[in-house]
Amino acid sequence: MNIHEFENELESEEQTDILLDEDESNKIVVYNDEYNTFDHVINCLVNFCDHTVDTANNCAMVIHTVGKETVKEGSETELDKICELLCVNGLDAKLEKNE
Repeated sequence: MNIHEFENELESEEQTDILLDEDESNKIVVYNDEYNTFDHVINCLVNFCDHTVDTANNCAMVIHTVGKETVKEGSETELDKICELLCVNGLDAKLEKNE
């Protein structure tokens, strides 16, 4: 491998790292409310966020006790539709940037 091939390989790895960072740079946060039941929140998380029932149950408990919980991370493109589905189904969900 010569120096130019090595530099190209490093540049390619850096671009891949940037793309991976961008893929995980967003999150859906669900906020507590006074009208959705635990079962409804759990069903939404299972159906739209691909959570297991146990994971959805844990998230619902955190939402209830803490007031909010990150329920999914990923790219804005991936999360936009999921967040919309959660909102249409009555959850107080927001698409936010990871800090």
